[in-house]
Amino acid sequence: MGRLENKIALITGAATGIGLATTRRFIEEGAKVFMTDINEDAGKAAAEEFGSRAQFLVQDVAVEEHWKAVMAAVLSKSSGLDILVNNAGILSVGDRQTIEDTDLSHWQAIQKVNVEGVFLGCQSAVTAMKGRGGAIINISSVAAIIGTPHLLAYGASKAAVRQLTKSVAIHCANRGYDIRCNSVHPDPVRTNMGDELMGMYGSDIESGWNAIPDRIPIKKPSEPVDIANGVLFLASEEARHITGSELVIDGGLTAI
Repeated sequence: MGRLENKIALITGAATGIGLATTRRFIEEGAKVFMTDINEDAGKAAAEEFGSRAQFLVQDVAVEEHWKAVMAAVLSKSSGLDILVNNAGILSVGDRQTIEDTDLSHWQAIQKVNVEGVFLGCQSAVTAMKGRGGAIINISSVAAIIGTPHLLAYGASKAAVRQLTKSVAIHCANRGYDIRCNSVHPDPVRTNMGDELMGMYGSDIESGWNAIPDRIPIKKPSEPVDIANGVLFLASEEARHITGSELVIDGGLTAI
C-alpha cells in the first residue's frame, strides 16, 4: 500500500476494462485519479465507486481541444500531474481488415484515436510535467510486436505507439525533465474490446475465448487487473530507472 501516495494521475479510457482496473489499483495505492472517457454516462457511474479519490471528465482523446480542457481542469484542481496513462483506444470500425480490404477511411479512423490520441496525451503531459517530473505509460499491444494481418490498421497503430514511447522517453531524458515514458503490451484481455476481438475470430464471443488455451502458453487470457498491476509498477518509484521500455504482459504469446 502507498506506492503512489499523494500522486496525481490522469487515466484515459477509464470507464471500463483496463482503464477502470488501473484506476482502482492506483487509488488503492494512494493516488488521486482523474478519469476520462468518451462515454460520459459510463465514466460518471464508474467514478462513483471511488468517491473523492476520483473525478470524471468527458474526453475524446483524438480532439486537441479536449486535451487542453482536461489538462486545464487537472492542473486547476490539483497540485500538478504526476502520472499519465494513455489507455483509450479502439480495435476496429467494422469487421476484420487486411491489406487488401482496408479502406483509407478505416485506416485513418484507427490512427486518429490510437496514435494521434496518444501523441496529444504525451505532448500535454510533457508540458505539464517537465518542471516536476513524472511517468507516462502508453497502452500498446502485442499487435505492435507480432503480425496482425486481419487487424492491419490496429496493429500498425500500436506499433506507432511503441515507437512514439521510445522517442518521448529519450527526448525527456536528454532534456533532463525526469519524465519516464514506457509502453505496455497486453495479449487479448477480458474486456469489451477483447470481446470484440473474439467475436471476429470465433463463431461467437465465448467460443473465441475458449480457444485461448490453444494460443497462449499460460493457457488463459489476461484479466484487466493483470495489466493494471504492470501499469502500477511502471508508474511507481520501483520503476525509476526504466524508460523507453516495453512491458509485455501476454501469457507467453510473443515467446512462441
